[in-house]
Amino acid sequence: MKDKLSSTMLNIDNVKVYCEYVCNEKPPVILIHGFVSSTYTFNKIIPLLEKDFSIVAIDLPGFGRSEKSTSFFYSYENYARLVIKIMDYFGMDGVCIVGHSMGGQIALNIAKLIPDKVKKLFLIASSGYLKSSNRLLVYSSYLPFFSLYVKRAINSRSVMDSLRNVFYNQSYITADHIREFERPIKEKNFPKSLIRLLRHREGDLSSYELGKINTPTLLIWGEDDRVVPLRIGKRLVQDLPNAEIITFKETGHLVSEERPNEVSTLISSYSKG
Repeated sequence: MKDKLSSTMLNIDNVKVYCEYVCNEKPPVILIHGFVSSTYTFNKIIPLLEKDFSIVAIDLPGFGRSEKSTSFFYSYENYARLVIKIMDYFGMDGVCIVGHSMGGQIALNIAKLIPDKVKKLFLIASSGYLKSSNRLLVYSSYLPFFSLYVKRAINSRSVMDSLRNVFYNQSYITADHIREFERPIKEKNFPKSLIRLLRHREGDLSSYELGKINTPTLLIWGEDDRVVPLRIGKRLVQDLPNAEIITFKETGHLVSEERPNEVSTLISSYSKG
């Protein structure tokens, strides 16, 4: 395979999964995006990581260019098992995993399932300590026309408003950001896949479960994150046995967009330690 960014649509567990990849015989890294996001989250750091890594970036089922499946089981553990199968497809072992926001919880689940195959974890503004959806909401999701309610809720907030919430520096928001974040939510089955995630999400790993994950972990956080505040990172670094945290001032939730050079340098240097 050529040493350049390529893309493919894989069929894993009967769901179509979009991946971008660079295979260059260098140490492997997996990039996992967060909620209502895509591989575009990493568009600024992929070119910077290419010199040190083979890269696979995944659009999780339900998001980005991947299938908005109405049969996939959208739990974090199942997402983790799907990513592991993609690792196997690309022949990746001793992998570093970069997870942003919800992707951080999926990364932690992977390390829990296959600790011997995960070299390092990089948790960028990872979600943490969220409970599973309450029963009333889950039961309501089975009601007729609930998907119309979800669709209305999605459309009630503009993509621009959402982007303003995840950036500290608003001047970084471009037309490309708006296009890339808006396109998936316009797909017909997006509300239905989101409902399934609402039903299946089992909640974040507990302090007890985190305490069993010994994989060396670097947490990377924006001090002005309004989505997953820094206090979550400080709690995670206490619960994970082999973790440290690096923070950036005047930086929001999309750390890799606002601090691409610093983030890529941290990943490259920490992975060699």
